[in-house]
Amino acid sequence: MSAPLDQSESGTSKRRVSARVGGISESATLAVDSKAKALKAAGRPVIGFGAGEPDFPTPQPVVDAAIAACADPRNHRYSPAAGLPELREAIAAKTLRDSGLTVDPSQVLVTNGGKQAVYQAFATLLDPGDEVLLPAPYWTTYPEAIELAGGVPVVVPTDDTTGFLASVEQLEAARTSRTKVLLFNSPSNPTGAVYPPEQVRAIGEWAVRNGIWVITDEIYEHLVYGDAEHVSIAAQVPELADTCVILNGVAKTYAMTGWRVGWMIGPKDVIKAAANLQSHLSSNVANVSQRAALAAVSGSLDAVADMRAAFDRRRRTIVEMLSAIPGVTCPEPEGAFYAYPSVQELLGKEIRGARPKTSAELAELVLEQAEVAVVPGEAFGTPGYFRLSYALGDEDLVAGVQRVADLLGEAK
Repeated sequence: MSAPLDQSESGTSKRRVSARVGGISESATLAVDSKAKALKAAGRPVIGFGAGEPDFPTPQPVVDAAIAACADPRNHRYSPAAGLPELREAIAAKTLRDSGLTVDPSQVLVTNGGKQAVYQAFATLLDPGDEVLLPAPYWTTYPEAIELAGGVPVVVPTDDTTGFLASVEQLEAARTSRTKVLLFNSPSNPTGAVYPPEQVRAIGEWAVRNGIWVITDEIYEHLVYGDAEHVSIAAQVPELADTCVILNGVAKTYAMTGWRVGWMIGPKDVIKAAANLQSHLSSNVANVSQRAALAAVSGSLDAVADMRAAFDRRRRTIVEMLSAIPGVTCPEPEGAFYAYPSVQELLGKEIRGARPKTSAELAELVLEQAEVAVVPGEAFGTPGYFRLSYALGDEDLVAGVQRVADLLGEAK
């Protein structure tokens, strides 16, 4: 997409919006969620599977910490751009507890949610033309952030036949002399795939051998099911310590999407540079949110375990129901809270007078005819799939998938 041009007094054409920003696409997941909410507000009984947002309230001890923070004058002022010192210390302690990785608080930068951490990591590491290996399906924000930082996303396709896991051989085949970074995400959004420890280790060792940085997004680290195990690539391969940036946050684990607290962990020089960027971009994260995050990361994981048990129950339900729809194939996700079924067999078939040729067209039909919002695979670099978040109430989940099943069951 190119930015619109404006005519100056001298007759030369100038862009009204920069090409850099004008080329950014709207977040597909937020767009679907926004449309679903608008239809719901207009009186239509839409059930939304679009947003990756837990339906649980933030744990009460975290809320109580925020209430107390509001009354404390310390939190009414600017604080260090890199984050409250006590929160950086707590994140370092939590990283040791959860990942077995020892980091110094000076290696932690607190950001305005995980998205700012994603952008700042790429902006700090990439020069124009640097390539980033990006396994697909990928979260919608990754390629946009890479390009905004001047980098070039190099897509490494995966599919359900390999469990949506990229192999060392695939990564090696995509590597060039311009490759600087591998984006690694496990558990994965949108597929729920979890890389086994031995594959994590092999990929990390490959990156070390080839001098490639790894940016690892571990936002779903606590949401794994069955025999799946989350391991941090930085802990599995200690030799990566000087060329690895870890991204994380409180949004998914603690049901704190609206609090906007994420973080970066990395080598001190990289974190210092990213903190300098943040000092001009946004300054400190809201202090009340930081105090809430402090209570979350240093507190009990009991509430997290309860939420994970509910997600696991919903996971099994949604996979069973989707798999029963003729023409739909749904791999069982091992982590996060997304199902990523293939709908390729349904494309081109007639459904209520329409013949959707793409998963995007089919998703539009599902929204209009079944009043269910799903995100098409085009948003994640792999057409032919749907992403459905099962981070919603059990009743809505069953009712929504049944509506989809009733509609798609008419395909002929």
